[in-house]
Amino acid sequence: MLTLKVNGKTHKVDASKETPLLWVLRDQLGFTGVKYGCGIGECGTCTVLIDGKAERSCTITADSVQGQEIVTIEGLPADHPVKQAWISEQVPQCGYCQPGMILQAVDVLTSQPGASKGDMAQAMDDVICRCGTHPRVLSAMELAAGKMKGSGGAS
Repeated sequence: MLTLKVNGKTHKVDASKETPLLWVLRDQLGFTGVKYGCGIGECGTCTVLIDGKAERSCTITADSVQGQEIVTIEGLPADHPVKQAWISEQVPQCGYCQPGMILQAVDVLTSQPGASKGDMAQAMDDVICRCGTHPRVLSAMELAAGKMKGSGGAS
């Protein structure tokens, strides 16, 4: 039995220690905003925040994150500046990669509050979007960065 803290709540799950966090989140806890993409940590669609840092949930075992705070897209408040900027800039097309992109952006903007547009582009480069939304992602990140700076940080 594993104990995971996800989106502010503690969950007990019956999973082997080797089970990727992705599958525990999706299949056992129902957090389907965490998407399966490549299964090897390359595409970023399975990105979650673990203690505030963007991590690929397909390459991390559920056992290894016991005692840490896990946040999925479902746990990010609707009024978070990054979510609001995504809406304002109409970022998504198909939307499949967007939960991972949003959480990656939250990490970047929280850990690098003064990031330049180039820094943002580099930080988002390893999150694959087949629809090509990266230009709108960067516009949304710039908008969110301004709001986060004005409010003193992330929500």
